[in-house]
Amino acid sequence: MTGSLVIAGLGPGNDALITPEVQAALDRATDIVGYIPYVERVAERPGLTLHPSDNRVEIDRSCHALEMASEGKHVVVVSSGDPGVFAMAAAVFEAVENGEPDWRDLDIQVLPGITAMLAASAACGAPLGHDFCAINLSDNLKPWSLIEKRLRLAAEADFAMAFYNPRSKSRPEGFEKALKTLQDACGDARPIIFARNVSRPDQRINVVPLTKATPDMADMRTVVLLGSSRTRIIERNGAPFVYTPRSVEGE
Repeated sequence: MTGSLVIAGLGPGNDALITPEVQAALDRATDIVGYIPYVERVAERPGLTLHPSDNRVEIDRSCHALEMASEGKHVVVVSSGDPGVFAMAAAVFEAVENGEPDWRDLDIQVLPGITAMLAASAACGAPLGHDFCAINLSDNLKPWSLIEKRLRLAAEADFAMAFYNPRSKSRPEGFEKALKTLQDACGDARPIIFARNVSRPDQRINVVPLTKATPDMADMRTVVLLGSSRTRIIERNGAPFVYTPRSVEGE
């Protein structure tokens, strides 16, 4: 029996946003591997074994999945959003590169999902409608000095930006430093969007000027979008539309 390994994205939270391709992989799987809250999103059924694990064991989790696939099992490694955006796809390939030689010949597929920044952007209009970048604000796997450098350079290039993992209980000071860096570098009141639990029933979207943003507006369930200098707000009854025009005049 030949095994397989699928690395799949479960989308931002609403099960309706799981792609049919990913759902079919989940239905075929013998084993599901992933971070505890993501594995909990997969319904139990006969013939399926769930393997939840802690958040900081990505390589161990990947090796376990690869070992099971090499034994003939059909394994799905689950991430929220898209598995290639600050998620498990890179960890699995790191394990493949440094692990058993036979793992390179396994049937491995990456199935995309709808990542939180795209769901958040859609929820308020099109703030990522022109050039943008995504930055993970967690300094667990990279130094803060690198995060700060990337924030300043992205502001200098006038990108719209999406921020993942902005603020946790264990490192609340990071987002405060990030906001200060962005406020200094941008020097204007461009819109910043705080999208909490995007696509879920308790979704909350808060659009404020960058100058009025405060660290307590974000937590680990929030994805933060910052407009470029050209991002526009369309006021209306109810929540405004936010968009970044596709055209840029010559400078």
